[in-house]
Amino acid sequence: MDRRALNAALVEARIPGGYYWIEGVHEPVPTPPDFLFVRRGGDGGWETGAFERGIHEVLARHPDEAAACAHLLSLLV
Repeated sequence: MDRRALNAALVEARIPGGYYWIEGVHEPVPTPPDFLFVRRGGDGGWETGAFERGIHEVLARHPDEAAACAHLLSLLV
């Protein structure tokens, strides 16, 4: 699963768009006060986490986009 497929799966599952942020695919404006995210990590891998009270907290680091997307999907569905 890539980021576009993840977004499609979340839309199909009727998860409100303000609950998540997917780098380059689904970046709500205005930015919600808190949400779960998937993004590229600084080490070339991928990260999933939570944005809360203005702070990004990484919950897990993943070796590839597919693993990160699967993790975010499991957190939201």
